[in-house]
Amino acid sequence: MRVVGPVGRYLSWSEREEIAALDHAGHGVREIARRLGRDPATISRELSRGATQRGYRGSVAQARVDRGRTAPRAAKLATNLRLRREVQARLKRRDSPEQIAGRLKSDFPDEPEMWVSPETIYQSLYVQARGGLKRELTAYLRTGRSMRKPRRREGQRRGRIPGMVLISERPPEVEDRAVPGHWEGDLILGSTESKSAVGTLVERTTGFVMLLHLPDNHGALAVQEALVAKMAALPEQLKLSLTWDQGIEMANHATIAEATGLDIYFCDPHSPWQRGSNENTNGRLRQYLPKSTDLGFYGPGLLDNIAAELNARPRKRHGFQTPAEVLGRLLSEAATNHGVA
Repeated sequence: MRVVGPVGRYLSWSEREEIAALDHAGHGVREIARRLGRDPATISRELSRGATQRGYRGSVAQARVDRGRTAPRAAKLATNLRLRREVQARLKRRDSPEQIAGRLKSDFPDEPEMWVSPETIYQSLYVQARGGLKRELTAYLRTGRSMRKPRRREGQRRGRIPGMVLISERPPEVEDRAVPGHWEGDLILGSTESKSAVGTLVERTTGFVMLLHLPDNHGALAVQEALVAKMAALPEQLKLSLTWDQGIEMANHATIAEATGLDIYFCDPHSPWQRGSNENTNGRLRQYLPKSTDLGFYGPGLLDNIAAELNARPRKRHGFQTPAEVLGRLLSEAATNHGVA
């Protein structure tokens, strides 16, 4: 009797990419199988299927699998011109595949033909001669890679954080952006050697940005101290909630909540579109904070200047007012209303 494991029957494209990376790093069949949670025989067959003169290639294996299927299904992005154009336009404005997939469902709720998974977008971008997206569009991804980086597997650099409150329990008033004081947070990582990072905080209603200086450590304690110090400069009405992903840098969330008064919520795994304001801001910040550099070079004063520039950019959604102007107006109105009351 064959025992079916917790993974799917067929290898996914992301698994093939991970096999390629591990094989090129010199890992053997059993080690690759252990890391992927697959049978060693499956890995052995896959390495043979994708063998080339330069070693295993996931794209070669995928192409051979596709040719071997009796009735391969036409790629959705190749056959649906309207969907393809929509995805291309969103990639060009630097939305990630995850954001695109999430937004398409909300923008076209009654048109399932306009829905597509992040994995389908990635495959169309990275597998040559497959799908309907031009390979050059990979330049618009925030990674800028022409080859996809293997996706983090469960348990790598992420761990279940005790006491998390998930985003599904976040109250409706956070979602509608009517009241300022609800923040989204994340890290922009510097070079591996420097272990540096910059924490990003974006206020959901206004788009107002604050940046955290993390020059040589972005562990839980460093993030806690930087976040608490930054929040201390804000008036109480702007310290309502914070939404973050499930990174271990937020392991001290209970301490942060107690020190700041923030209600802290965590996104679902692999769901960056649940922090859409923050994701978009991180894309803009890469103009100032290049990848693979020592972000410790950017001291607190310089980071404040960068944030000030972003906060002074007119935004169409605010009638071309700036985030700083909108935040100032809302705080002034709140003070006036409080005085009248």
